[in-house]
Amino acid sequence: MPSTDAPIDLERLAGPLADIVGKAGAIALGFFKNGAERWTKADDSPVTEADIAVDRFLFAELPKLVERSGWLSEETADSAERLGLRRVWVVDPIDGTRAFIEGAPEWVVSVALVEDGTPIAGIVLDACHNVAFSAVRGGGAWRNGERLSPADSSSLEGVRVGGPQSLLGPLKSHGVQKGPWLYALANRLVKVASGDLDAALARPNAHDWDIAAAHLILEEAGAGLTGFDGVPPTYNRETTRHGGLVAAPHARRAALLAALEVERDALAALEPYR
Repeated sequence: MPSTDAPIDLERLAGPLADIVGKAGAIALGFFKNGAERWTKADDSPVTEADIAVDRFLFAELPKLVERSGWLSEETADSAERLGLRRVWVVDPIDGTRAFIEGAPEWVVSVALVEDGTPIAGIVLDACHNVAFSAVRGGGAWRNGERLSPADSSSLEGVRVGGPQSLLGPLKSHGVQKGPWLYALANRLVKVASGDLDAALARPNAHDWDIAAAHLILEEAGAGLTGFDGVPPTYNRETTRHGGLVAAPHARRAALLAALEVERDALAALEPYR
């Protein structure tokens, strides 16, 4: 186990991390096939016993991989202790719980290791289809062993963008087309890294656990994730929330940011815009 300040051997970490996330996915998939008790949290969002079981498994296993690593998860009460640590596991045990409840095989397990505010290892696992998107910093992005490198263009004509209609509607005049809707934001973002979507948008208020792993996968694939201001997100801050987000290869992302700026007034009339 590396010391607190020693560099992490990310290539060595990748194997055990993939094994643990794979086991977490199997736990979730068992509940998905056989049924899971569900209830509503205080913030009116749904949760199931599968979310809790996966969260507890990952909490027991992931911190063993990196000494003095902190923890931030959608299904664990937050603690300020993480703010004093260089390295923090950022976890969404089931991203897309609504899809999970509805029986739609679109949910994923999302796990990232963040160091000094930046993701350095990440996996987004689609257990229903046995597809793992993964990356470590400097090692490229992969889907089940296939290296990812999405095509890029500065033209928005015919570009398939995944995201909410409230954001996509004002962009139609720029040539943008609505791509398939995916419940889980992490799943939507990694589809950009693979080229299955040309770009993706997200409304404000995504959390660290929704995006950290996919952010690294996008960057290692040669794409990127930024706010509407063009600045990449940082993680393990006091607030876990982020503003509106754009994911795309670099030239296409610049074109989308320009289009969003042109449509700022129309977007502001629809929802919070920041």
